[in-house]
Amino acid sequence: MLKQTGLTLVVLGSLLTSYDALALETLRIAADPVPHAQILEYVRKIDPELKIKVIELTSGINANELLAHGDVDANYTQHLPYLKSQEQALGQKFAVAATVHIEPLGIYSQRHKSFADVPVKGTVAVPNNVTNLSRALYLLQDNGLIKLKPGFNDPAAEQATPKDIAENPKQLKILEVESAQIPRALGDLDLAVINGNYALEAGLVPAKDALGLEKVENNPYANILVTTPKLLDDPRIKRLAKDLTSPEVATFITDSYTGSVLPVTQVGARP
Repeated sequence: MLKQTGLTLVVLGSLLTSYDALALETLRIAADPVPHAQILEYVRKIDPELKIKVIELTSGINANELLAHGDVDANYTQHLPYLKSQEQALGQKFAVAATVHIEPLGIYSQRHKSFADVPVKGTVAVPNNVTNLSRALYLLQDNGLIKLKPGFNDPAAEQATPKDIAENPKQLKILEVESAQIPRALGDLDLAVINGNYALEAGLVPAKDALGLEKVENNPYANILVTTPKLLDDPRIKRLAKDLTSPEVATFITDSYTGSVLPVTQVGARP
């Protein structure tokens, strides 16, 4: 009996040592530079005991491939509809650890001050990935520029493509472009639909500069902290998730981005 008790204590001690070692390991998080990496840097300030390494992504780097290959422990770059499309594309299951903020999609122009000024056969750039392309078409519809086929009323339920455009009064030419490249081409376009993070990186202020801005109430495109199912219960991931959804971080987001990035706690977004 004593031998068994001794063995149990040895095993327990080993497990505790392993747990302590795990707790001390640095958490590697892939993130877009703006606003995701900035928000993570703020978390580092308010919770210095949580060791995180922020890996800022450049154009062309797939954060989900990094996560699937074990190069990072989590990523903070995307919304749930995009994640679902990535799971299908990569044949990989991921896990959502936290729902953090919304970056409303916007329609921008350097040529025109209103949609009425956009000429017939004008050019409109939209993101070329499936989920954000659909999101852009719904935004164009919400602003009266196109009309989708009957049944396309809820972006969370039905994904639209240019083939689903039923009415295009100005015969707008829809150009599918890589999201990160669209701001660079803004001067050559009549309109550009730009993701919030890329707009901010380009020096645009969505709340002020967009001709049309996505609604935030019940928005299905809230940005999320993503990890693997295996790491979902990791105490470091749980702690980071708690930090990202804390009142302190919500206040930081509100104060730093003047309505261009919004914490989900303020807008009642769909998780």
